[in-house]
Amino acid sequence: MKKLVLALVVVASVLTACKGEKKEAVDTKEAEKVAVNVAELNNVDLAASVITWKGTKPTGSHNGNVMLKDGDLLVEEGTLKGGEFVIDMNSIKVLDIPADNEGNGKLRGHLISGDFFDIATYPTSKFVITNVEDKGDKVHVTGNLQIKDVTKSITIPATVTTENGVTTFKSETFNVNRADFNVKYGSKSFFDNLKDKFIDDMMEMSFTVVTKA
Repeated sequence: MKKLVLALVVVASVLTACKGEKKEAVDTKEAEKVAVNVAELNNVDLAASVITWKGTKPTGSHNGNVMLKDGDLLVEEGTLKGGEFVIDMNSIKVLDIPADNEGNGKLRGHLISGDFFDIATYPTSKFVITNVEDKGDKVHVTGNLQIKDVTKSITIPATVTTENGVTTFKSETFNVNRADFNVKYGSKSFFDNLKDKFIDDMMEMSFTVVTKA
């Protein structure tokens, strides 16, 4: 009996630890004033730059990517000073379902519809860097993230490397609470009695932005 109790305690401890490892959403604050205007640089390699996303629900998850429509990255003597990334919401792709599978098209259609990102009304999103704080091997990048008609300030850890004249800005994977940006479908923040039909408010994202050679 003692061995059984001990085993149950160990299992409970492991489950609690695993649950605690789930990333929380980055803090969202009111949008900040942009100190450095970089909109005219046009120096980002759009084909090499990408934003990844992942959404989860009780029965599983889906992931994919989104491309940039425009991008500007200001780096002086190896130090990131500013940046602006315009996200082409029409380029949303679903990667976990084969492209020729009917489910791929249905999910993509769902994402670009008014249920989620409503790209007919909001064809682009944007991230504009407002502050960069050097933390040694990483930088903490604060920027205004605009999704749909909402703009919030977030701070994300990232690395900035330059090789052969090409600079790569790569964020860590971070979570954004989609409810903060009025993405309502299946959200417990807006709807009751969803039971197991809800979709997690946490939307996982990462940025990889590469400058032209």
